[in-house]
Amino acid sequence: MGNFMELVRNENMKIYSRLRTWIMMGIMLVIMLAASIIVLSLGEEVKSMWSIQLNEVLSGTALVTIFTVIIAADSVAGEFSTGTIKLLLIRPWSRSKVLLSKYISLIQFAIFFLAVLFVWTYIWNGLFFGFSSGSMQELTNESATGSVWAYILSGLGLQFVSMMLTTVTISFLLSTVFRSGGLSIGLSLFLMFMSDTLGGLLSLVDKPWVDYFWFMQSNLTQYLNSGEGVTHEHTIYFSLGILAIYYVVFMGITWWQFTRRDITS
Repeated sequence: MGNFMELVRNENMKIYSRLRTWIMMGIMLVIMLAASIIVLSLGEEVKSMWSIQLNEVLSGTALVTIFTVIIAADSVAGEFSTGTIKLLLIRPWSRSKVLLSKYISLIQFAIFFLAVLFVWTYIWNGLFFGFSSGSMQELTNESATGSVWAYILSGLGLQFVSMMLTTVTISFLLSTVFRSGGLSIGLSLFLMFMSDTLGGLLSLVDKPWVDYFWFMQSNLTQYLNSGEGVTHEHTIYFSLGILAIYYVVFMGITWWQFTRRDITS
């Protein structure tokens, strides 16, 4: 276990020692702060800091997804581009452990950025619009019960699950297929944005098989409001099941490709 954790630390060092990681962080923080300042400067009445917080967190998650896709797409392909994959695989670690350490570092990267996103937006929105206890009535005009904290964290959790089960995993798969980090990143971002477009087009098709594409089930946040925003007749368990099947297939192909790949050429 100690050797494996050393592998994970090594992968984290690769991520956080690069300038682009902190540029990504800076971009996210500046955009979120600018959004709060714009709302404040408009002078419109804001019911609660939580209404702004929710919108910023959910939109900020899209940024985190893009950044994680970039890191994932370059995770393996970048090693082949620079030739460091040979130095990594001659060490006494199996290829499966090397691949798993890279994937775990991606999960940690996404969690770290999401945590920073939540704390950053909470602090500034609290300062700008006033800190509050966080009851659901601050988000709705109804006699809602429950905690805004739980609601927003649930939204973050659903976004994270969707991100890791589909978008990031596909990027990780492409990273093992292509030797060029740039090509892998480009294709990953292209597929990420095309999935939303295809999802919108296929939603117009009234056929049952449409619901079995992963991009038709990736919006898990639609289940937040007790299913009121669901655009189909299925439940969250159906969506998670479909995403889980694709996840197993994508990860299986990734593992198979990486463990059998020739690194001598």
